[in-house]
Amino acid sequence: MRKIKNISTPYLFLFPALIGLLLFKIYPIISAFIQSLFKMEFLNGVEKFVGLGNYLSLFSDPVFWNSIKVTLWFNLLINPLQIILAFGLAILLNSKIKKIAFFRGINFIPVAVSIPTACILWEIMLSPEQGVVNSILVSLNMSPQPFLTDSSQALESIIAISSWRGIGYWALFFLAGLQELPKSLYEAAAIDGANRWRQFINITYPMMKRTLTFVAVAVTVANMLLFSPMYILTGGGPQQSTNVLMVESYNSAFLYSDMGRASSIVVIILLITLVVIGFQFKFFRAKH
Repeated sequence: MRKIKNISTPYLFLFPALIGLLLFKIYPIISAFIQSLFKMEFLNGVEKFVGLGNYLSLFSDPVFWNSIKVTLWFNLLINPLQIILAFGLAILLNSKIKKIAFFRGINFIPVAVSIPTACILWEIMLSPEQGVVNSILVSLNMSPQPFLTDSSQALESIIAISSWRGIGYWALFFLAGLQELPKSLYEAAAIDGANRWRQFINITYPMMKRTLTFVAVAVTVANMLLFSPMYILTGGGPQQSTNVLMVESYNSAFLYSDMGRASSIVVIILLITLVVIGFQFKFFRAKH
């Protein structure tokens, strides 16, 4: 009897988390897939089963294909940028320098700022007419830039804003991983004459693969689902240059009242994310 009780104890502790997972993760995914198979008929207010009709309609929609292109390009740029800079920042924050605790605190300030607040602050600073960034550029005899108001710069501007807030957050995970590495390995490598680069290649990177995998997956999921900066700052414009799939899904649901189309886009986002994560797991498991 005691043996059965001991076996069941861990599951009792996991039960609340499993309930939360089912309610807030699994159920919405299943619900979105089911919803994507229906389309609302506005004349009688009844949902009609259309099977894959919503998906076929998306695949013939140039706005949808543009959203896929923007989403993939956005993630292709921002994910490696955030991972590399966060890793480098974590290495700096892990070094033995004076007042390092102070710099670690400063690093966390952008993370503490809410996304809407950060977006409003950056929108003011990047204003083409009165923004502080353009004022600095003019003082340096450089031309002012349109930033968020130009289709050639809007997406890159959002990448910069999102990275400003995200890099410090992801650096915390890398910092935690770095602090768990045995110091004796670095001491032995130094005695053998290995410089910092060789120590990074032979010790830091191999032993940080699990942390790298976790951060890469988390960054991918976060940025594939990123919505607030595009919605607050540009609304998907100008000229649909920031119209990622999440924005298009929102517009479909709340502007066009087409929940079937919105749910179909959500399912496609999930499938794209799973494919990208699969490649990431394969890459980090490979021997380098």
